[in-house]
Amino acid sequence: MNEIEKKILEEVSSLHAVPMSGAHNIRLNGKLVSRGVTEGINILSKKDKDGIDVFIKRGTKNESVHIPVIVSFSGVKDKVYNDFYVEDDVDVLIVAGCGVNCNGSSASGHNGIHTFHIGKNSKVRYVEKHVGLGDNEAKRELDPVTDIILGENSVLIMETSQLGGVTKSIRTTNATLARGAKLIIKESLLTSEQDIVKTMFNVNLEGENSKVEVVSRSVARGKSCQEFVSNIIGKNKCFGHVECDGIISEKGIISSTPKIVAKHPDAMLVHEAAIGKIGEGQIEKLMTLGLDKEEAEREIIIGFLR
Repeated sequence: MNEIEKKILEEVSSLHAVPMSGAHNIRLNGKLVSRGVTEGINILSKKDKDGIDVFIKRGTKNESVHIPVIVSFSGVKDKVYNDFYVEDDVDVLIVAGCGVNCNGSSASGHNGIHTFHIGKNSKVRYVEKHVGLGDNEAKRELDPVTDIILGENSVLIMETSQLGGVTKSIRTTNATLARGAKLIIKESLLTSEQDIVKTMFNVNLEGENSKVEVVSRSVARGKSCQEFVSNIIGKNKCFGHVECDGIISEKGIISSTPKIVAKHPDAMLVHEAAIGKIGEGQIEKLMTLGLDKEEAEREIIIGFLR
């Protein structure tokens, strides 16, 4: 890998180099460059299309698997289908993400379609980071799709971030929850210039005592445009909470549509949305500590997106 590719790898997966051991699958410009498996986690290439099947055995705990994708040249359009088969009584970390760098005028992008089949009594933490690099005006496009089938009494914690450099993105998450299942989604977005991003969450709370929490934090700077859409459907005794908070700077635009549908008398669903600018009082307080206005605003945004 060259220095740019190593930088992308570190940003999207926290790996400083290609690992010599541990479960991982690293994809560079549409091709596999490294793969590792463990006793509890196996990875196989799909035979009918680009992508992988990740198998996590019953009872596997305290393990992780990294599956970063790197696009380092202009004109690369990569699309993969990744399926995760998580058996019962598992506790693992899955780190995904994609970084796109354009070194020319042609658009580059990646479309990762991930499907999670999670068994009973399992806990999965899923971290997905997306970044765009390059000083030119070439488009950097990322369109992730995440489909989740969450088994009885299982928990999926999904932490997604897209913090600058991505020209256009449509982010879609679909989930179905069984009895006692819990889905926690934490999203952080930062756009600038004329970036466009749309995020959509569709969650079916089918099982009794299932639960979903969606928290989105976003900042729109420059002339960028963001759209947040959620559709939470309660089909049983369940709980759903959607919270969307946005900050607008300069001429940014944010729209939020948190939709909730109750189809059961014991479905408790709540949504909240707030969009505004950074308060002058916050900026002035930090400026008294020695920061200039730009530095103060940057620190507020960093803290807000955490």
